[in-house]
Amino acid sequence: MKKWTVQQVIDKILADMCGGAKIEPTCDIISIGSPDQEVTGVATTFMATFDVIQEAVRQGRNFIITHEPTWFNGLDKTDWCENDSIYLAKKKYLEDHGITIWRLHDHMHMGSEIDYIYEGLIEALGWREYLQKDEPQPWIYEIPETTLRKLAEEFKDIFHMDTIQIIGSPDMKVRRVGILVGGGSLGLGVEVMPMQVMERDRLDLMVVGDITEWTICAYLNDAYQMGFNKGMLTLGHERSEEFGMKYMEKWLQERFSDFPITFIDAKEPFGYL
Repeated sequence: MKKWTVQQVIDKILADMCGGAKIEPTCDIISIGSPDQEVTGVATTFMATFDVIQEAVRQGRNFIITHEPTWFNGLDKTDWCENDSIYLAKKKYLEDHGITIWRLHDHMHMGSEIDYIYEGLIEALGWREYLQKDEPQPWIYEIPETTLRKLAEEFKDIFHMDTIQIIGSPDMKVRRVGILVGGGSLGLGVEVMPMQVMERDRLDLMVVGDITEWTICAYLNDAYQMGFNKGMLTLGHERSEEFGMKYMEKWLQERFSDFPITFIDAKEPFGYL
């Protein structure tokens, strides 16, 4: 069996995904550990929470590929927390167990024509046949007619959620659906983009990750209050993107056979009382 270092695995992932590293500056960095470490097992996850790290250790996975930061800020900077008790405890546990963590975010979303987070989401939903092919992004779907209530129940089962936030009548008819995962529902730098997508594509429902209550929430609340057949369903950032990292488990297994690869669910970050 071939021995792989962390850096060799990273290089092959980026080569196969998008022809090599091409985004600079990037948050796709090793946040802890060594590029020269030999890989004995890989775990993919949305975020390297402490529970995820413990499970990786239990499974004997010494290389975690995470989509989101390890150190609680977008660029995984640690100058602000060098004396912080939470940071120090997590860092010590990772070092004691010889874990390397690499973030795969920018290249996964923007490194090629494929957004691999959406690939995982489409596969989990089984909605590929409903994707509107003339759209430049994998955002718009035309599904068999259902209601917001029924769709919310289906999503609760698929995404393992106890509670889903909605705007609109639970009994409203739903056929044309837009999905903006993670921070995409904040507009990708264009605050009004989600509303523009709703109007342009004649959508009944927008499924969102992150929300700002004065933008898409206010827009759809006004629509609902004025009698429009419009609504919103909120998954949150983690639940809307986790399936992309589950998809990466299979994607990586097709390319590496010299070490085990597993997906570890970071799970919804909130409890509900």
